[in-house]
Amino acid sequence: MTYEPDAIVVGAGLAGLVAASELLDAGRRVTIVEQEPSASFGGQAWWSFGGLFLIDSPEQRRMGVNDSLALARDDWFGTAGFDRDEDHWPRQWAEAYLQFAAGEKRAWLHEKGVRFFPVVGWAERGSGMAGGHGNSVPRFHITWGTGPGVVEPFARRVQSAAANGRAAIRNRHRVDELIVEEGRVVGVRGAVLAPDTAGRGAPSNRDAVGDFELRAPVVIVASGGIGGNHDLVRAAWPSRLGTPPASMLSGVPAHVDGRMLGIAESAGAHLINGDRMWHYTEGIQNWDPVWERHGIRILPGPSSLWLDARGDRLPSPLFPGFDTLGTLEHLRRTGSDYSWFVLTQKIIEKEFALSGSEQNPDLTGKDVRLLAKRVAPGAPGPVEAFKEKGADFVVADTLDELLAGMQRIADEPLDTELVARHVHEHDRQLDNEFGKDLQLAAIRSARKYRGDRLIRVASPHKLLDPSAGPLIAVKLHILTRKSLGGIETDLDGRVLGADGAVVPGLYAVGEAAGFGGGGMHGYRALEGTFLGGCLFSGRQAGRAAARA
Repeated sequence: MTYEPDAIVVGAGLAGLVAASELLDAGRRVTIVEQEPSASFGGQAWWSFGGLFLIDSPEQRRMGVNDSLALARDDWFGTAGFDRDEDHWPRQWAEAYLQFAAGEKRAWLHEKGVRFFPVVGWAERGSGMAGGHGNSVPRFHITWGTGPGVVEPFARRVQSAAANGRAAIRNRHRVDELIVEEGRVVGVRGAVLAPDTAGRGAPSNRDAVGDFELRAPVVIVASGGIGGNHDLVRAAWPSRLGTPPASMLSGVPAHVDGRMLGIAESAGAHLINGDRMWHYTEGIQNWDPVWERHGIRILPGPSSLWLDARGDRLPSPLFPGFDTLGTLEHLRRTGSDYSWFVLTQKIIEKEFALSGSEQNPDLTGKDVRLLAKRVAPGAPGPVEAFKEKGADFVVADTLDELLAGMQRIADEPLDTELVARHVHEHDRQLDNEFGKDLQLAAIRSARKYRGDRLIRVASPHKLLDPSAGPLIAVKLHILTRKSLGGIETDLDGRVLGADGAVVPGLYAVGEAAGFGGGGMHGYRALEGTFLGGCLFSGRQAGRAAARA
């Protein structure tokens, strides 16, 4: 290859495309190398719900939400729990990202054509303490167009540059080595893989048909995390989260395999916080899978009764949508790989959303008529399809029928008397407008927020109320998703070595860099911050590399 770029970007996901766009805007020539076929251009972000974390936005203010940088900082640092020497740069990234989310982030995206759904979502509602984990207010801004809508302006910029010769996109080019000469990274080597017609996210071949070498003054690693490699996930699993699951679903394609992390480490990069990860407990088997063990996450409202595999109710405040890792830790200590939601048709119609662009055709396709059906009777079409076809759903008219159906799909003994007791206890608490059940108190509190009352949280009702039926049980699996640690970088995205010195010529962005610095989320995330971390770290590194 004779094309000599000013920068090489390893990975065609969102962070890599943002970094490449910034370099192109600065007049630099860029080559993107990506092992997957062109159908997967845009990476994991394309599959996402498109949620973005913003602070004191016009959307929040219109919904009556009073947010501030100070409140968001309390929430972020109370959630992150930074407590290590290697959290030096992650702390600085967190502070810089908060400033970005409260400042120019929305205007920067708006100028590129990104728009937001007017109702702001309330994710990770927290651990119940003002200074602890969770969002004090709704901050989850759904992009009009979901994940593809976030990716589009940056993909368009790169593709336009490729058409006029300022950029090159090399699909089926797998990087196996970073070239280091005299202590500086000066390029990449690897294998050219055989052509493959695999669709977006589907498995592609690994048949090498040649070699390649590319050189440039700058190499940016934008290769993602480890969520598709269950062996790596289990190897990194921390004891604080209990034992690793024997069985998991994959929330990301298999090519999210973590290969480049080891390759970067061999070139001098320092990997930190590998034991920090973000996996979901509300995974369901995709009845129409794209990749092996393909799981979809339920984005739940707060009303479903959450039970462990045996049938015991999860303790307060482990309610749906409140504390992802707290729930994961509790469930792993029970020794089971799954849990249950018990709910009603009334709850599923108002509270169930499915994560992912393909599961939200109204928002993804910017279809206003289809969107209007969300406030009409009935569950959204994709949710109804899972209810009818999904292996993890049980639908019944009576509690006895529901319990029998749960037993049929259970992997271990279910205490049906215990389940029935929890259902009846829940319903007796609704004989009054007050009571001691903190989940019901949280539901009533949530409905004071206009967005929750309109489209997200069902009015409190008895699970055995026939008018709210039928009854529904959902078997929930652990779903792999994000690495919160990664390659340590400074605020310019420059990769650091174990001695804290910059590795010349090497940058890292996105999930490969723990979304900034090697882990700007700390131990936990506030949601809407993964795409945002890709945007911010790609922008920081792209601009810094253009100045180099």
